[in-house]
Amino acid sequence: MSETSPTIESILTPGLTLCCVPGSSKKKVLEQIAHYVTSEFPDLDETSLYNSLLNRERLGSTGIGQGIAIPHCRLENCHKVIGVLLTLSEPIPFDAIDNEPVDLLFALIVPQEATGEHLELLSQLAERFNEASFCNRLRACKSQEALYQAMTGADILN
Repeated sequence: MSETSPTIESILTPGLTLCCVPGSSKKKVLEQIAHYVTSEFPDLDETSLYNSLLNRERLGSTGIGQGIAIPHCRLENCHKVIGVLLTLSEPIPFDAIDNEPVDLLFALIVPQEATGEHLELLSQLAERFNEASFCNRLRACKSQEALYQAMTGADILN
């Protein structure tokens, strides 16, 4: 366990904050997430990441309700926690607990051994996404930069 728990701000980069992404299905969106991550982190394997995300979904949907999903997985050869934030241009079916389609996703890719960090970040994300006004601010963003600032709180500071 590291001395400091990671924060959402420390794991999300502007390059992995994507706005109004077209997504036709859950599988397609997970495929896109794997592609975006491996574009930023070329040492990771796109197919392994996609399969890890898909296998986690098979255990139970990561759709937490109100149009939000937090797909996550552990990944071999991953050396740091990686966050990916996406808003979708159109909501897609995601087998969420409330059966509502999803249009807001925060994917979490964690090293194989990062148990504590993984749970802490999932808790932070669930807490943030529980605020309707916060989610509405994210959904209203029309650019990657605005979305990144809204997620990390930079829009409030400016």
